[in-house]
Formats: sequence, structure tokens, C-alpha cells
Amino acid sequence: MNIAVRRASAVVAVAAVGAQIVYPLVDGCPRDAVTVAVVALLAAASILHAVAVRGRLWAAGMVAVTAGVGLLSEVVGTATGIPYGCYEYATGRLGWSIADVPLVVPFAWTAGFYPVWCVASRLTSRRVLRIVLATVGVVGWDLYLDPQMVADGQWQWCVTDAGLPGVAHIPLTNYAGWLLAAAVMAVLVDRLDRRIRTRPSPHSSDVVPIALFLWTWLGSALAHAVFLDAPELRYSAIYGGIAMGVLGVPLLADLVRTRRAELDNTPTT
Repeated sequence: MNIAVRRASAVVAVAAVGAQIVYPLVDGCPRDAVTVAVVALLAAASILHAVAVRGRLWAAGMVAVTAGVGLLSEVVGTATGIPYGCYEYATGRLGWSIADVPLVVPFAWTAGFYPVWCVASRLTSRRVLRIVLATVGVVGWDLYLDPQMVADGQWQWCVTDAGLPGVAHIPLTNYAGWLLAAAVMAVLVDRLDRRIRTRPSPHSSDVVPIALFLWTWLGSALAHAVFLDAPELRYSAIYGGIAMGVLGVPLLADLVRTRRAELDNTPTT
């Protein structure tokens, strides 16, 4: 059963990557549909993998934390400007909404958080460091996400001159809000990890979330630098690449070390 669910998560992850490849090739309503599909497929791949490797209860808790905190922060954010700053979503482009927040948005938090959490868990077993790494990784993911979605008109900000160089139209308060929300999620998922015992050392089974992390980190940098038209995305390619690279570089080094150790231990004939 677990093997079948893990394989299903891999199939769904491949479908998500395929949808992301289609994204630059379409415009208008088809692009909106592809955007929703990408989020739904990434979230489904993450949830299926969590069920297979970490158990149903852990997966349910992870979704409750990420989608729940994400939705709450977005509802409060659009109504009050706290914690992200003043912004609003485009009407009717991403499907049904609750309190002016598209229902797909909370699951984008799940889709972004889970691969980052798996990578952070692989890199360290120290609680505080894992929380810090997960928080940085999620904010790095948003350094790709927000510029791309704003360039596509999915949401817009009231203040348009208070951001990073090249993407000044997205205020720094947005990233501060992401830092806070991601930290809360990381703390709660860490508590979930300690309360719900998962199978021993699941990290060796984290091929799907690790692949999704690497694809997001390197693929988004390439897409923003080459395949998407908005000039501000040349800057987000750098910002997202650096921030996610805080986890990505040591991850690649760890993968290389692991592979070398496996080759060294392979018996010769």
C-alpha cells in the first residue's frame, strides 16, 4: 500500500512538472487553469508522499498546519494588510474564493512547505536549525512565486516602491510576513514530528520531495532568467536562487557524498 501511494506521488509530481513546463507556453484563461493545476498537483504529490512515508496522521497534521495557517494569514492579510502588507487578489482567476482568498492558495503553502521541510530534515536533526532552514527555504520559494504571480496579474500590492531592487513593486513587508508564517508552520510541524512517531529514518525515501525541491530551486531560476517575459523576473531568478540555495547547495553536497559512499560500498565482481 505505502509503495503504491509513494509511486502515485511520483506520478503526480511528474504531472506537476509537466504543467509547469506548459505554463510559459499559454496565456489568459489557459494559463490560469495551468496555475491552478500546478498548485493542485504539487500539493497532491506532497500529501501522497507524506501519507506513504510519514503516515496518515502526520500528513493530516501537516496539511492542517500549512493550509490552515496559510489560509488564516491570507484572510487576515487581505482584510488588514497584516502581516504581508496591503494587497488583493484578482477576481475570478484562480477559482472559488473564501473571504477574497482563492481556495487554491492555502494548498500552495502545503506544496511549497513540504519539500523544503524534507530537505531541512535531511540536512540536520537539530530542531532549531531545522526550523530556521525550513523558514529560509519557504521564503526563498516565495522570492520566485510572488514576482511571477504579480507579473501575471494574479494579485497586486498597494505599495509599489518599497521592495528589493528590480522587484520594488512587491514590498519588503511581504517577505517579513512570509518569514513569520513559515516560522510558525515550521515550529508547529516540528512539534508534530515529536508527537507523532514516523517510521525510522524516512529521509532515504524522500526522493519525490527532494526532486521537487531541486526542480523548484533550479528550474524556477532558469524559467525566470530565460523563459518568462517580465524583466523583473531576471532579478527574482537571483534572489530565489540565492535564498533556496541556502538549502540547495548543502543538499547537493550531501547527495554527492551519499552517492560516493554507495559506490564505495558496492561489491566488485
